[in-house]
Amino acid sequence: MKARIVIVDDHRLLRTGLKSVLEKGDIEVVGEADDGRVGARLIARLQPAAVLTDISMPGRNGIEFIREIHREFPEIKVLVLSMHKETRFIMESFAAGAAGYVVKDSGVEEIRRALELVLAGGKYIEPKLAEIVLERAVNQWVAETTCQIARVSSREREVLQLIAEGKSTKEIAGSLFISTKTVETHRREIMLRLNLPTVAQLTRFAIREGITSP
Repeated sequence: MKARIVIVDDHRLLRTGLKSVLEKGDIEVVGEADDGRVGARLIARLQPAAVLTDISMPGRNGIEFIREIHREFPEIKVLVLSMHKETRFIMESFAAGAAGYVVKDSGVEEIRRALELVLAGGKYIEPKLAEIVLERAVNQWVAETTCQIARVSSREREVLQLIAEGKSTKEIAGSLFISTKTVETHRREIMLRLNLPTVAQLTRFAIREGITSP
């Protein structure tokens, strides 16, 4: 049985071309629309297995269209086919409920693979786009992690490690050759600076940041 899909895109020539190519396989295009409003009505009536849509269309924001479909018909898979390669468009699409993202200059086989995967319940992002998203995610993680670690001095890291390892104030003072009052001051400063008011939270932070092991 062929998978029933709807194509929503304001370029008629593209819709016609996609329909012609995709229907040579296990896909049936049961409806077409040139904007999100018409597309939403069509989807509600036809109940397709998936929707292939652009995010730049006249009359309605494509991201809002995806969000509506995901909210009203969560079982319908949405595959974005867009000219936009910027990370923000990709992230916004997935956040709105899209199951996949492919750029318009991709080959037909790429689109077909993406459709097959999302119809099977998976997620799909074109490999060259995945590299962009991964790079941004890594850079953001490094920036956030570095920002937190930078708030803690070298001495405070030593105190934090010993706290996370379950050492008492007296034990920490003896290990670092400092007074118990100094240990308490360091602990208080660490908690305030990192906004972590409990020892349990400090311990989780220390493990996450590699300051100590679980």
